[in-house]
Amino acid sequence: MELSQLRYFIAVAKLGNMSKAAETLFVSQPNLSTSISRLEEEGGVPLFERRGKYIQLNRMGELFYSQVRH
Repeated sequence: MELSQLRYFIAVAKLGNMSKAAETLFVSQPNLSTSISRLEEEGGVPLFERRGKYIQLNRMGELFYSQVRH
C-alpha cells in the first residue's frame, strides 16, 4: 500500500466521482482508477460501489475511510 493510494482513496471517497477526483489530484483518470483497483486487490475487498459515473463507499470502504482519514 502506498501513501498516494490512500490520498487517492480519500479524494474519491469525498468527491464521489473518479473524474473530479483525478482533476483535483492532477492525475489522469485511468491512473487513479488503476490505483484504486490495486488498493482493493491488496485489501482483498471492494471499497466502492460503482454506479455509472458515480462511485460511493460500501460498508468496507466506510470502515477503511474511518481508519485512514486521520
